[in-house]
Amino acid sequence: MPTFLQLFGFRFYIYSEEHEPKHVHVDYGDGWAKIEIEPTVRLVENHGLKQREIKKAVGLAELYQDEFIACWKDYFKK
Repeated sequence: MPTFLQLFGFRFYIYSEEHEPKHVHVDYGDGWAKIEIEPTVRLVENHGLKQREIKKAVGLAELYQDEFIACWKDYFKK
């Protein structure tokens, strides 16, 4: 599973057989979440992240949205 970014203890990645809409998974500590990155950044699932961790993860996804989309397209190009 390709990792796009590791920062502040967060790891943003995708699975090798993903599906639309474009999204990333993020791990932090013992929790994880799924964040849609296109057309807008939004939390889709949360499993154990605290509210402040979610806010930070979504903020990082917004900051790196263009890079995540570019990595997604590059990884899944046919």
